[in-house]
Amino acid sequence: MLNPFIVSLASKSMLSSPIKADLHCHTNASDNSFSIHDVVVQAKNAQLSHLAITDHDTTIGLEEAVQYGKQYDLHIIPGIEISAWDTLRNRRAHILGLYIDPNHPALEELCGATVKMRHEASRQMVTLAEQMGYDINWELVCGYAKNGSAVYKQHIMHALLDRGYCNEINGELYKKLFSRSANEAGRALIPLKYPDAAEAIRAIQLAGGAAVLAHPGQLNNFEAIEEWTDWGLRGVEAFHPSHSLEDTKRALQLADQYGLVVTGGSDYHGLYGDGKFPIGSVTVGKKEMSKLQDCIYHSL
Repeated sequence: MLNPFIVSLASKSMLSSPIKADLHCHTNASDNSFSIHDVVVQAKNAQLSHLAITDHDTTIGLEEAVQYGKQYDLHIIPGIEISAWDTLRNRRAHILGLYIDPNHPALEELCGATVKMRHEASRQMVTLAEQMGYDINWELVCGYAKNGSAVYKQHIMHALLDRGYCNEINGELYKKLFSRSANEAGRALIPLKYPDAAEAIRAIQLAGGAAVLAHPGQLNNFEAIEEWTDWGLRGVEAFHPSHSLEDTKRALQLADQYGLVVTGGSDYHGLYGDGKFPIGSVTVGKKEMSKLQDCIYHSL
């Protein structure tokens, strides 16, 4: 049976016109520089009707976000972005869960280990940066992530920026330290081991949500869509800042071919992201939201 909390959030009565929905957004629960409250206020100022909070591998703060949404007359969709691994094709994948039950144990069972590994990897990366001569330390970096689930590379970069080693979070120093390039990996990078994509999709299903493949063009996941649809994938993020026109067209074609919901969002990270794409800069409308909510109602 669907969680009544989620059923109420997905009510058709919430699809009053006009609809402007950003279905991919982060907060400082993971790797956005802004708090949950700040993000909700920014979303309201961007004239959004719906906002999905999809922090990486964590649901902390979602119930708080829903309460802020009520305060500001903004429909908050509880979500998550699970870091996963495509075993067959040996590459990363990100799976969004939309309209999830934030308290369902399946999500913590799957993502808890990732959060712990990320935090420990960040500690090791700070140590490596110190050994390279950068004047930062673990206590300093943790201060930038005090309200979140773990320390991220962006928090390390924020410390380095404030120490004067760079003038942007995602610039050349980030590449030097943390690049995932097979040709020249970052000198301070500690890779993580992620759960299989099938496990991510299943956990989202158990939590009552719709599993959506995030930005398939960015991580080259198009080939997996047919297989993952059989596993329970319900949607594909066609509209994303990283997508070229061809990526979007291919995502739309595959969504139509396999009967998937089409979503889109800004993937907003505040000062830790691309300033060209603020919250609400990539959205979907009533047609897509109606199909998404139909998906939730018929998922069980």
